[in-house]
Amino acid sequence: MNMDQLINILVTITLVEMMAAIGLGVTFGDLVEVAWNWRLLAQAAAANYICVPAAAVGLLVLFRANSMVAAGFLILAACPGAPFGPPFTAIARGNVAVSVGLMVILAGSSAILAPLLLYLLIPLLSESESLAVEGTRIAGTLFVTQLVPLCVGVAVRQWRPLLADRLKEPANQLSKVLNLVAIGLILVVHFDLLTEIRLRAFVGMLALLIASWAAGWLLGGPGTGNRKAMTLTTSLRNVGVGLVIATGAFASTAAVTATLVYGLFEVVGSLLLAVAWGRRAPAAN
Repeated sequence: MNMDQLINILVTITLVEMMAAIGLGVTFGDLVEVAWNWRLLAQAAAANYICVPAAAVGLLVLFRANSMVAAGFLILAACPGAPFGPPFTAIARGNVAVSVGLMVILAGSSAILAPLLLYLLIPLLSESESLAVEGTRIAGTLFVTQLVPLCVGVAVRQWRPLLADRLKEPANQLSKVLNLVAIGLILVVHFDLLTEIRLRAFVGMLALLIASWAAGWLLGGPGTGNRKAMTLTTSLRNVGVGLVIATGAFASTAAVTATLVYGLFEVVGSLLLAVAWGRRAPAAN
């Protein structure tokens, strides 16, 4: 087994465990409350599945990114529903309930919509047919590694709440450890590629992050609390899902590096925004 195969297995295990841990903290009632708000869902879908991917495509064309780097950025642009949304929203004093519902719904829907987006978008920015992704294969992988464990976690929370309470904290701690190990291993294996990142790339990443914030804020609906929740949910892309796709489809390439680097960049940037909001505003209901 080589290092890339090990990374692929590790990030897959991490994603499965992380999605199950998320589900342990969410009830059907949490999801129904958000799902009943069709306008909010439509706005979230527009922000996450139209605005962010469109901004990514525009910036990649503008900066003339090479095909592999473009693939890495597009992978994250197509994968919303990061687990950091609710805690960051709490830091920002936004509407945490909305953030939780949106996170789970987006994470679940991305198992279907992310492969479709990547199937359509990656060939547009590639000069090589070899970069075309197998949408059906990715959808099957995400269904097994993302949607199924998420549903299992939610089911345990709904029907065995005491068991969910006992499992939630250990599961969250294990998620943190697995994420640190996976990210650390990728950083070590792809260190040479990381050293080649230039200032121009960071400018592009900042532009994409700001575009994501703008999409979330403008489509967040009424109320500052909802806008904060939508903004942070939109800007925080699901790095775990992105790495599963990148390491599976484009192992040992700059696509994996680009996915990881922008994943770290948007987490740090969104955390700073959340902290700034939290210091300036009262808690939202």
